[in-house]
Amino acid sequence: MSLKLTQYAAISSEKSLSSEKHILLVLHEKVEKNMPFAKILDNKLKRSKSEYKDLNKTPITVELPNGGVASFVVLGKKLKLFQKHTLLRKAVKPLLDEQPEALAICVFGDETTKETNACAAYYVATVNVAELPSRKKDKKIKPLKAINVYGYKAAHDYDYVNARVAGNTLCRSLTMLPPNELTPTIYREKVKKLAKQYGWAWEEFDMPKLKKMGTGAFYAVGQGSNPLDAAIVHLTYKPKKSTKHIALVGKGICFDTGGHNLKPAKYMQGMHEDMNGSAVALGILTAVTLQQLPVKLDCWLAIAQNHIGPLAYKQNDVVKALNGMTIEIVHTDAEGRMVLADTLTLASRQKPDAILDYATLTGSMAVAVTDRMSGVIANREELACKAIEAGDAAGERIVAFPYEEDMDSDLDSDIADIKQCTLEGGGDHMHAARFMGKFIENDVAWLHTDLSSSNRKGGLGAVQSDVNGFGVGFGLEMIKSLIA
Repeated sequence: MSLKLTQYAAISSEKSLSSEKHILLVLHEKVEKNMPFAKILDNKLKRSKSEYKDLNKTPITVELPNGGVASFVVLGKKLKLFQKHTLLRKAVKPLLDEQPEALAICVFGDETTKETNACAAYYVATVNVAELPSRKKDKKIKPLKAINVYGYKAAHDYDYVNARVAGNTLCRSLTMLPPNELTPTIYREKVKKLAKQYGWAWEEFDMPKLKKMGTGAFYAVGQGSNPLDAAIVHLTYKPKKSTKHIALVGKGICFDTGGHNLKPAKYMQGMHEDMNGSAVALGILTAVTLQQLPVKLDCWLAIAQNHIGPLAYKQNDVVKALNGMTIEIVHTDAEGRMVLADTLTLASRQKPDAILDYATLTGSMAVAVTDRMSGVIANREELACKAIEAGDAAGERIVAFPYEEDMDSDLDSDIADIKQCTLEGGGDHMHAARFMGKFIENDVAWLHTDLSSSNRKGGLGAVQSDVNGFGVGFGLEMIKSLIA
């Protein structure tokens, strides 16, 4: 996506906006004395029995005399970034629905307020005009060609925002692809092309290699597919100067049938999105690369499918993981923690300063926090605290859960070192974390993100599409916090 950005330091007026047809006015809590189209707004507020302060909760869109359209929204100083993003998404939607060639963003307030709100508005606008996969025959998209910002002239061209948009768009695009267009074979080829495009070091561990290495947990899941095209893919971004070494790990289950414990149709629908964790990791890696952050970043993608067949793993199987632990299989639909177990071992053996993993892992996390936010569990309390702060900074809400040792007793097995899960289901998001933590070597600091908000009907925060790329912004802020 190529957008022409023009910035004007002067506050907008009806005269300066006379040629603009789609205008977003981002206001502050006090009524502007010389606000453009004030009379039109006032008439609309009176007609709808509303007041100016109500724009802090519900944006308003009006028709303009020149045939254009304008949306008004108030972003109060007490609002968190998530709330600002949500209001901006609602305000800009009627403008973007018309597929304009140009969008004007007008910001008001003091310099700090204008800087924050201009950045937020620019992000919300650009992330929602990104082209996403569609197989509709008659769908025609007219791209946005220009954004004109009035009232604030930044010393930059929003390159850091563009980097986040690129990462989020990549994440959503991969996640939305139908499963016949993103098999493990196709996905691995796409990742290889991305590595070449961005200059990442690339290596693959395919099924024969994984079997020889002894990654029994990953192999148990991958062996049910024909062809045997599952793999762990390792990418590395290494700038000339780096202050930290961080590993990203992503669950990349391209389709999840549930295996022998077959999902009902209602719960199998949408399971091509079970690779979203790997897409989040790739999105973060892309954004970090484009921002040229001073951090060595390893990215480990556990790419497979969970299929049913003669060779598929089954309940009561016992397999040996890469770290030597034996695992009793309790439910074949708990495949995510299996592929991540060996992948986390590989990542931890390089002794990074921290591991950040992303996975659409458990239904119990969605029960706990709904699809409006995602949950994290860490083996260090300070990491969990940083995660909540990073979520606030990104406009992506994070809830932290405990990592308590006494939950291990629920995973005791009579025949193996550990059970894969329980059949009771209660607290499965915490059981999954306790299970995966057993496969991290060298006592590496680790943060697990269970992406319960990866898909929300009608969008979430800044993003209008159901698949929203949650985690890319949060992960980016998390890395910035760790290298600060």
